Amino acid sequence: MLTKRIIPCLDIKDGRTVKGVNFVNLRDAGDPVALAAQYAQEQADELVFLDISATEQKRKTLANLVLRVAAAIDIPFTVGGGISTIEDVAILLKNGADKVSVNSAAVKNPKLIDALAEQFGSQCIVVAIDAKQIEGQWKVHLVGGKEPTDRDLFEWAKEVEQRGAGELLFTSMDHDGTKQGFANEALARLSVETNLPVIASGGAGNISHFSEAFTIGKADAALAASVFHFGEIAIPELKNKLKQQQIAVRIDK
Repeated sequence: MLTKRIIPCLDIKDGRTVKGVNFVNLRDAGDPVALAAQYAQEQADELVFLDISATEQKRKTLANLVLRVAAAIDIPFTVGGGISTIEDVAILLKNGADKVSVNSAAVKNPKLIDALAEQFGSQCIVVAIDAKQIEGQWKVHLVGGKEPTDRDLFEWAKEVEQRGAGELLFTSMDHDGTKQGFANEALARLSVETNLPVIASGGAGNISHFSEAFTIGKADAALAASVFHFGEIAIPELKNKLKQQQIAVRIDK
């Protein structure tokens, strides 16, 4: 049985880790290198690093900071933010990223997914989708959630799979930072309508929310930020509780 993954997320702005609610009202959460090292030590399964203002500011991801984070950890590391070319990905992989996450650029140029998957392999390409419900329909949003589109979440997910993505990172903007639980109904539908591993993001507030993401939402991994950054949930405790509930997780002896 494949183990379910626990993934802390470092949202980076101006070189610092930040966290907000519904993609706004950001507050400082600490030094990304120190947090990354702490999470690796606490047996996080992977780490996601998102340079959340790169696309909005029309600049590239902070490659030097990626290098420093990679040097501090020994777990798989996904990097996103401002990625729009093969060259961007090559630089990040050279600096220690194991996978890259593309979002806005992929929606604007879907052929980017095909090109990246062909060049680097599908296992390296995560497509992040930020979506919120508008009149009952899940609609994809770009540029850190600031730019709505007419694209349907589920149709876009199926297209990115066909184009060669290896994994989906779905963030519910409605749930982000609210600590009210993940968007489990949408997660379950994504897992049924695609064959891709799905990372749940947005809404973690307590241990039961992770359990629900894996059981009700059928997610393959659950990503969270503030509950880890501010010490509300410890990863070792979370994994032990999940194991007690017969949810398969990796726990090193």
